[in-house]
Amino acid sequence: MKFPFTLDQLNASNVANQFILMAGPCAIENEETPYLIAEKVSKICKAYQIPYIFKGSYRKANRSRLDSFTGIGDLKALNVLKHVREAFAIPVVTDIHAANEAEMAAEFVDVLQIPAFLCRQTDLLVAAAKTGRIINIKKGQFLSGEAMRFAVDKVKQSGNEQVLLTERGNMYGYQDLVVDFRNIQTMQQLQVPVIMDITHSLQQPNQASGITGGKPELIGLIARAAIAVGADGLFIETHPEPAKAKSDGANMLKLDRLEPLIEQLIKIREAVI
Repeated sequence: MKFPFTLDQLNASNVANQFILMAGPCAIENEETPYLIAEKVSKICKAYQIPYIFKGSYRKANRSRLDSFTGIGDLKALNVLKHVREAFAIPVVTDIHAANEAEMAAEFVDVLQIPAFLCRQTDLLVAAAKTGRIINIKKGQFLSGEAMRFAVDKVKQSGNEQVLLTERGNMYGYQDLVVDFRNIQTMQQLQVPVIMDITHSLQQPNQASGITGGKPELIGLIARAAIAVGADGLFIETHPEPAKAKSDGANMLKLDRLEPLIEQLIKIREAVI
């Protein structure tokens, strides 16, 4: 499926019918790391003609413990995203958590992301839609692919046709997620591009320690399977030193392992399209 982007950066780079890549740190944890990641990933994507959106959460609102890292300050983090956008001429995406955040965040980013736990929040979806930005809605861990038609409708009926859906696994127990790859095709039938969130689908939430675990050794497996079944894009959180990341380090891809993975995925994409 063709992506409904109007961004010049994506239109110019989407020349090889490649999957889109959303990649970056889980959270904007300082001013230096996002630039390092964006520089590395943007070079890889340019080399392989892959449309790239830099990802970084300006604030982490859904945390297990009160003492968990939430951010460096909203405006400071949003300005980091803006500067990454300008420095590397790439679009950027960030999460929003409440309706009153939509307009503020839209001034700094190109794509507003609706977290999985909030994908049914009508006021949030409508507020995001009305900014005119591209809206990426993550499918709730508690929903089927079919149920996401209502989230898509809320955005489109609010006057915004630029919608992405992101699959991130389903929870069937207390501390694990399972990916049902049927959801990718099911959601594509809603006439929107579908992204596979590789790293969040490998989380192990609700740990007794209050710190989410993960299975990063399976990143390649899930990514290869997603491309093989026709996902329009991938979402991968990456960091130079995942063990030192302040959020979701347990399921991140180490930055220096991204390019070899991309090379594999391009070969699979070429074989199946």
